[in-house]
Amino acid sequence: MGLGRALLCIFLPPLAVLDKGCGTLLLVSLLTLAGWVPGVIGALVVCSREKAR
Repeated sequence: MGLGRALLCIFLPPLAVLDKGCGTLLLVSLLTLAGWVPGVIGALVVCSREKAR
């Protein structure tokens, strides 16, 4: 995960996972609606798992 993607995860979590699929986008959007911090954590987890594969 690059610096740009990490910043996008922090400031606009749903936009950061837009290319990951509909389910992931929906999950991160719901987490962001519940609170900004859960959305950021969810986006960071999803984006960091991509690099591990």
